Amino acid sequence: MTLKQEDTRSAAKRTSSLPASTRTDSRTANGRESYTTSASVAGPTNARTRIVGDRTGILADIVVALVRAGRAILGLVRVVAIRIGAVVTPLGWSTAVVVPLAFLFGYRFGWLELVAVAYAGVVLLAIAVLYLVGRVAFDVELVVPHRHLVVGQPGTGVVSLRNPTRHRVFGTRVEVPVGRKLIDLVTPSLAAGEQSRHEFTLPTSRRGVLDIGPVRGVRADPVGMVRRELVWTGTTQLFVHPRTIDVPSTSTGLIRDLEGKPTRDLTNSDVSFHALREYVAGDERRYIHWKSTAKTGTYMVRQFEETRRSRLVVALSLAESDFANDAEFEMAVSAAGSLGLRAIRDAREVSVVVGEVTPEFAKRKVLGIRQLGSLSRTRLLDDLAGVERAESSLPIVDVARVTSEKLAGISVAFLVCGSLTTPTQLRAASVLFPVGVEVVAVVCDPDAVPGFRRFAGLSVLTIGYLEDLGRSLARSASV
Repeated sequence: MTLKQEDTRSAAKRTSSLPASTRTDSRTANGRESYTTSASVAGPTNARTRIVGDRTGILADIVVALVRAGRAILGLVRVVAIRIGAVVTPLGWSTAVVVPLAFLFGYRFGWLELVAVAYAGVVLLAIAVLYLVGRVAFDVELVVPHRHLVVGQPGTGVVSLRNPTRHRVFGTRVEVPVGRKLIDLVTPSLAAGEQSRHEFTLPTSRRGVLDIGPVRGVRADPVGMVRRELVWTGTTQLFVHPRTIDVPSTSTGLIRDLEGKPTRDLTNSDVSFHALREYVAGDERRYIHWKSTAKTGTYMVRQFEETRRSRLVVALSLAESDFANDAEFEMAVSAAGSLGLRAIRDAREVSVVVGEVTPEFAKRKVLGIRQLGSLSRTRLLDDLAGVERAESSLPIVDVARVTSEKLAGISVAFLVCGSLTTPTQLRAASVLFPVGVEVVAVVCDPDAVPGFRRFAGLSVLTIGYLEDLGRSLARSASV
């Protein structure tokens, strides 16, 4: 017996030992029988097997059909319940419960008053349902002409409604959320193609970021049993900026030189001349000092001191412990904005920072600062419009500590705080900055007399009005 015949016989033996359900016979082209095997495939694990298992037949199909129909009905009931719950008010639900109880007890005990109440409830419910029938076809547009306003600056928004249909539509009630307020408008009946325009006043008495919209159409019965809202537009943000003043540029940085403060680092190219030295390979020839070269007979090049531009930091405290009331905090925000805007106009490098807020259930205090946008005037004022006082925010001493650690190259640091910050805390905050940094504390206190005091490495400006900031800075620059 050859090796090939032995392999064929052993394969046939293995195949014959398999169960009949896993063997499939077929005939080859030359008439010989061949066998192929396949793995046993288990039945599917799906909802049908969980309900009826492996059972087949008409009874199993009926059970499956009933389960599918029950799920479809339950889904429909859920959708209807959600829609009804979205339009029925608590008063409507209460009336729907009271009416059948009034019928039951009224007829059971012969109380005609309860029967009358029940019928009155039925009438009210029927009228309420009529108010939900139909759709209001309007093309609605919300227009806010100015997205950025200053505190106290008047501003208006416009809601325009147009009837795009070919028939007259009844008037409707329109609601426009503006921040925490709700503006209620009533539109008249509009003919085909007619347009209605409604203006409303924007609340700009306080700094902040207001969400305007979405404009909602409201359909409700006079009693208030049902209420249906249709959202027509998106949401628009309005930034109410803090009030700022123009700070004189000569006093912004309290810096005498325009090129920057010199350092002790030597460089081959800068604007602050230091000394002459002999030429070495790699020096640029444009820095050769020819007169000294002619005298000494050796190439001499200029050596410079590396300078750095003045970097201003305006650190605003958000801690409630640093301010006596909201008036002080609003003045501080305005002062920080005025200083930052002056630096941006002068093309100085400026960073406006505020302290981070520790979460309510945090285990440790969050020692961090958040930098506000200072690339443009609008970015800075937008960010300042959204800052708020917080009990768990970092006080000014911690803000100064983190600022000195995180930001390098500071030349002038303004610390803006309220009247509750003590002189001891201000001195402690000033010593956290490196030597050579001019620290200026701006204390906002409407009840105090404006003043200026200078300590070792610290200048304290006390302002009672925002306009005092410019005069105090000009005075400090001349001292």
